[in-house]
Amino acid sequence: MSTVLVLNGPNLGRLGSREPDVYGSANLDDLRALLVASARAGVNIDLRQTDDEAELIHWLYEAVDERMPVILNPAAFTHYSYALRDAAALVTKAGLLLIEVHISNPHARETFRHTSVVSAIATGVIAGLGFDSYRLALDFVTAP
Repeated sequence: MSTVLVLNGPNLGRLGSREPDVYGSANLDDLRALLVASARAGVNIDLRQTDDEAELIHWLYEAVDERMPVILNPAAFTHYSYALRDAAALVTKAGLLLIEVHISNPHARETFRHTSVVSAIATGVIAGLGFDSYRLALDFVTAP
């Protein structure tokens, strides 16, 4: 069985109650259920969320060590965390897939959200499609 690491950054643990007009009313359990139901046979979904930058970085190290593809929603870290960017680069430099995802479209929001320090090293970026951003990323990283 292969595992896909689905990593979520700060404030995403508040999905369902935080700005439902932007992020919708579904929560992380709903996202997990969607991804498990959408996963190809033999694919395990390991969905995690943290508000701690160091923990997120260590999970990226784990992805490299365990040879797991990553779906990453860096959330607010998207815009300024060079430490997270460098850890994410280890994933792609190891030949692993890393898809940056966003529930909302950062380019349709405040100007400070228009910059991602992660995008340049990601395999790809999917944004603005709600939880479908994750589902499309899952389809890509598990394609035969």
